[in-house]
Amino acid sequence: MIQGLIGKKVGMTQIFDESGRALGVTVIEAGPCFVTQVRTQERDGYQAVQLGFGESKRISKPEKGHLKSLPPLRHLREVKTTSTDDVETGQTVDVSIFEQGQTVDVQGTSKGKGFAGTVKRHGFRGGPKTHGQSDRLRAPGSIGATSTPGKVLKGKRMAGHMGNETVTVKGLSVARVDPARNLLLLEGSVPGANGGLVLIKKSAR
Repeated sequence: MIQGLIGKKVGMTQIFDESGRALGVTVIEAGPCFVTQVRTQERDGYQAVQLGFGESKRISKPEKGHLKSLPPLRHLREVKTTSTDDVETGQTVDVSIFEQGQTVDVQGTSKGKGFAGTVKRHGFRGGPKTHGQSDRLRAPGSIGATSTPGKVLKGKRMAGHMGNETVTVKGLSVARVDPARNLLLLEGSVPGANGGLVLIKKSAR
């Protein structure tokens, strides 16, 4: 069975469960996706399927050859599958592969914040507010070591571009599945802006 689906983040709202408790949920337009390629253990060394989502106005000649009789698809992603026996190219996959109460992992691209300092980007405390340090309030402080190693080590948390990174949120619960409208309601927040591409995968936990 296919273990994931490509979708688009619609936004957030709230619903009420059976006990009347309000739940903050993220609405995702998940699928329908087309199976564009099947990866097998014998040929590729692993089992997976390549899914296509969202129509594109124009695609390149190599993409046309790859998709063949399928419509021009904008996004292609690979997801795991437990078996490729019942999967074939051109097959349609929708939100019915998920069930209410199931746990999923969602991967998306976080909102880009541009250039940010260490206080905003990493949560640094900043310098003291007194004792004459009038211009060190949001500074990172010393970034170097002693004469050994005598350099700034790679990976040092410093100011720089914040956001616009691939983020995975794990353990979200499926609050509701609506196959008629291709909607998936997940309890909690999902990375990225409204309209952003997300990959929903069944959680291994």
